[in-house]
Amino acid sequence: MFGVAARMLKTTFRCPNGRPLAASRPFAAAGAGASSRPRAAAAAATSDAVQTLTITRPDDWHLHVRDGQPMRDVVPHTARHFARAIIMPNLVPPVNTTQAALDYRSRILSAVPAGSDFTPLMTLYLTDRTTPEEVHRAKEAGIVAFKLYPAGATTNSDSGVTDLNKPIAALKAMAESGVLLLVHGEVTDPEVDMFDREAVFIRSKLLPLLDQVPNLKVVMEHITTKDAAEFVASAPANVAASITPQHMLMNRNALFAKGLRPHNYCLPILKREKHREAVMGAATSGSPKFFLGTDSAPHAKHAKESSCGCAGMFSAPVALGIYATAFEKAGALDKLEGFASFHGPDFYGLPRNTERLTLVRRPQRVPDSYVFGDSEVVPMWAGEEVPWSVMEA
Repeated sequence: MFGVAARMLKTTFRCPNGRPLAASRPFAAAGAGASSRPRAAAAAATSDAVQTLTITRPDDWHLHVRDGQPMRDVVPHTARHFARAIIMPNLVPPVNTTQAALDYRSRILSAVPAGSDFTPLMTLYLTDRTTPEEVHRAKEAGIVAFKLYPAGATTNSDSGVTDLNKPIAALKAMAESGVLLLVHGEVTDPEVDMFDREAVFIRSKLLPLLDQVPNLKVVMEHITTKDAAEFVASAPANVAASITPQHMLMNRNALFAKGLRPHNYCLPILKREKHREAVMGAATSGSPKFFLGTDSAPHAKHAKESSCGCAGMFSAPVALGIYATAFEKAGALDKLEGFASFHGPDFYGLPRNTERLTLVRRPQRVPDSYVFGDSEVVPMWAGEEVPWSVMEA
């Protein structure tokens, strides 16, 4: 079933070459001597540029909202612009039972502002001990997916899967019942270079899993590499991917421009320019296999600016404006609605939204921070101007 993809991987899984990288917004790399705009920016128009863009209200297919007061502070940012969001289950303790997910859903709904129409779509945390019975309970309760975190791969993933053969019965039950598997696609082997972990995961973990459970619907989340973009594009129709704004517009130079930039640190980590270009190309291609997933992941400012900073970028308040900027740079504003509003629900088997939302070419300055519990959270592109913003009612 995956013969073509396997042959492709044999030819494309190589060490990246060392060609110079372009600088990445918002910080030009010191001495790079290059524009902060990706090369695709040449397609953007000037005087005859589109000034407004009305699309079907989008969904966010990958979102972290935390819990407690921090959750109550960040949920309104997403509810303002998105109709639905896939909620990540990596709390402490993890959301690994149906009842825990339903309780979490109730807490999220209590944080939605009055008058907002927002639906959290719940997921469960896959573990070595997840059973088919739990899968069936989840399906009956309206849980849409399980999340695979390889143990230790990212924030609060220590309870994740250590061996994909351990929950194989649950994975087969998911395929039979139509429950999706959402994948954080990185290996955690310390011998594997941080920048190669996504490519190695596809070859060593994901392909064998799909050979064992070929009908399982899989979302490879927040893809970051040319390898992943090509794999998903060539895979069968039951494999798709979500894409973040940072992996469309930023390469790994953004981590080190004029000093260490902890607020640009996320997992999977930003990659070389050739990978950013491939991810941008996938997102703006019009392929129904790729859709919006911000991976907006708020952390308190002091937790990011520390000797062991947390991974994650908080983009929820400005994500749509940044996505519009990315699509304009690629000369593909006409493809934004499919990516943001259609491809996700179509893959998940859910109805498309009917409400409309208008983006306007009106620069917005991103605030330096937002309230986050008893602290503050620094958003993506803090202090920068985003050319597009949402026209608020």
